Amino acid sequence: MSKRKLTRQQRWRIEKIQAERTKRASRNDVDDNAALGAGEYGPEREGRVIAHFGRSLAVAASEDGAQYRCHLRANLESLVTGDRVVWRLGEEGSGVVVARGERGNVLERPDARGQLKPVAANIDQILIVFAVEPAPHANLIDRYLVAAEATGIAPVLVLNKIDLLPDDGGELKVLLDRYAALGYPVVEATIQRPDGLEALHARLTDSTSVFVGQSGVGKSSLIDRLLPDEALRIGALSEDSRKGTHTTTTARLYRLPSADGGELIDSPGIREFGLGHLTEDEVTQGFIEFRDHLGHCRFRDCRHRHEPGCALLAAVERGEIDPRRFDSYRRILESLNNPSR
Repeated sequence: MSKRKLTRQQRWRIEKIQAERTKRASRNDVDDNAALGAGEYGPEREGRVIAHFGRSLAVAASEDGAQYRCHLRANLESLVTGDRVVWRLGEEGSGVVVARGERGNVLERPDARGQLKPVAANIDQILIVFAVEPAPHANLIDRYLVAAEATGIAPVLVLNKIDLLPDDGGELKVLLDRYAALGYPVVEATIQRPDGLEALHARLTDSTSVFVGQSGVGKSSLIDRLLPDEALRIGALSEDSRKGTHTTTTARLYRLPSADGGELIDSPGIREFGLGHLTEDEVTQGFIEFRDHLGHCRFRDCRHRHEPGCALLAAVERGEIDPRRFDSYRRILESLNNPSR
């Protein structure tokens, strides 16, 4: 479908708004330069962005964790929650961010136009939460793993509601063993037992983590228990809004009281993410057991379907790739090529 063309008046309005924003930013930058030159700001300090509100930021000082409201210098590119920054404190208690540190990684989501937009940075691990009920499907877990692999951030599988498991673990134990054999960490959790979160606390220690997973698996309950003293709801999110209907994508970083050095970045906008922005090659790379075989097919443009000399098909035949994972891979590609199905 072709894009709707803007009228001359609409283009004029857009250009006027952009010009006013540029002028206002330039004026603010001049004011900042004058204030910095006059000594109205203190020495440079290190910090981390814990929340983002347009050009206004909440920054936690590295030395003591104290939080300050800061604004962003006009000559700096946009920041996201988790960014490490250099900032200076003003005489009135607010501050100005003067530099951004190098990002170790960035988590992006497509916006309404399909363009990737950064929402959080410097994340150590993505915790993919699924539950005994609703029963998880291997293909759904695979989709989350592929999405996590595409970010370059280490994924961890978290099985929630283990109090509902049968004593022998049932089919879920078989499924989890399959992922553990691939090298993926698996953590079990429940809020129904006093010691039900001990393994999760240990996993969160000294790491910055993000929780993702479909609605109903108990992410909100886990986060509430991990952050008992925090109002995890910028704008007082309702329970329903935390199940994926809320449109706010503002991310916030919390320090975990029960995990030494642990931090959690939470946002309704990053609890679920899809694969629509990935290419076939990126999906293929997302299956980590495929990687040793890629590049060894007879044909350079092999799509790993029925081509002769396909290294992946041969690995499946030899038992080096689980046929269930390979079938899941094909289903994911099919869903990308036929999104209406």
